[in-house]
Amino acid sequence: MFLITFIFFLFGLIIGSFLNVVILRFNTQKSLGGRSACMVCTKKLLWHELIPVLSFIGLRGRCSGCKSKISIQYPLVELLSGLLFALVFLKFQDVFWANTLTFVGTYTYYTLMFSILLIIAAYDLKHKIIPDSLSIIFGILAFICLFFFRDFTFFIHMPNLWEFLAGPIIASPFALMYFVSSGTWMGFGDAKLALGLGWLLGVSTAFIGLLFSFWSGAIIGVILVIFFKKYGIKSEIPFAPFLVFGTFLAFLFELHIF
Repeated sequence: MFLITFIFFLFGLIIGSFLNVVILRFNTQKSLGGRSACMVCTKKLLWHELIPVLSFIGLRGRCSGCKSKISIQYPLVELLSGLLFALVFLKFQDVFWANTLTFVGTYTYYTLMFSILLIIAAYDLKHKIIPDSLSIIFGILAFICLFFFRDFTFFIHMPNLWEFLAGPIIASPFALMYFVSSGTWMGFGDAKLALGLGWLLGVSTAFIGLLFSFWSGAIIGVILVIFFKKYGIKSEIPFAPFLVFGTFLAFLFELHIF
């Protein structure tokens, strides 16, 4: 089990390297293809400079050409992606042994969805905005798979009304906060993202995810205000990373603490 889990972890590291490319090049004039290069001196990276995490350590966090600092985002996203792929495998390990075809479909869907969420979280942390196109893609995929997944298991069925309404129900508190505060409490991008989260998890599990999102956001917010002078009580903090964190916790452990 350890070896198989480690293989999925390595696969996640490789995918994480691609996710970094998407995060850095999204909404820019650069294409997602082509060789990677230093963002400062544009030096083309050699193969040994593209190994996830290890290259960052080997280069000591600096470009081998101009010696400029390499963003810590690179190894962090790669590690988070590796953990994501390993933990999703552990969640569905029983399916892996019972039915390989079902596992492939289930594993591919959920790793794809959480990879999109990881991109959204990192992008929001970097630019303080959730791209509409990514939220729309995520929401469409979550809605379509209402017909193919039930209780996180591949199961072709006709969703009931409650499952259809899960997205709007989870999104409505965010939309309400946005309109009541004219966008000062919560961005409308969070409401768009929450629509897909509701369809992905279902009402019960999604509410648990929201609970952990607000708890973690509040704890980090208080820490930033107390220990970092540049943050005040009115400072803007991206919420998508906390939404993704809470969603993944609720999905992974299927928590029902209510």
